[in-house]
Amino acid sequence: VNINVEGRRLTSPIQGFGKMWQKTYQVRIPSERVSNTALIATWKQRFPDFWPEGNRFYGPLTGIKPGDVALLNMALPGKMKLSTGVMVLFADEESFTLMTPEGHMFAGWITFSATEVDDQTVAQAQVLMRASDPIFELGLTLGGHKQEDRFWSQTLTALAAHFDHDGEVDTKVVCVDKKRQWSKWRNVWHSAAIRSTL
Repeated sequence: VNINVEGRRLTSPIQGFGKMWQKTYQVRIPSERVSNTALIATWKQRFPDFWPEGNRFYGPLTGIKPGDVALLNMALPGKMKLSTGVMVLFADEESFTLMTPEGHMFAGWITFSATEVDDQTVAQAQVLMRASDPIFELGLTLGGHKQEDRFWSQTLTALAAHFDHDGEVDTKVVCVDKKRQWSKWRNVWHSAAIRSTL
């Protein structure tokens, strides 16, 4: 469903409403099982396969390339669905970055990368974001942050399991800016949650 994607502009944290957060999720896998470039190649090719059940990522069949747009159908509390999307901002052999459009839950981007440290391949997802509007900010405050942390933890756990490794996900959350940008409250007009429900 592309009702909240077509014709929408991309949004960075500068255009968001809520507090700015940087969230980093990491899982370590023995490098003998997979190199960093092989891990990224697999992650790009099979990105939707590692998402928690009930969430859908509809991207090009060829994998993830700069400029590609993917549609998302996300599971929300109360069996609600949210339809939105992302655009591939950057992709190379060691990382790729997705950026959000107007109406997405948050304004910002998420970078997926893999590096080799000692004898381990470190897979990482790092988010820099603000809630896009006051409703999503309230939702994050009332449990949305925990839900997002659980989402990416499950994703990285599934990624590690693909390489036959039971890895523990390390999560680091930093509030970069505690101020809310009240001048951006009108972002609610594009809210994918409201438009998906309607």
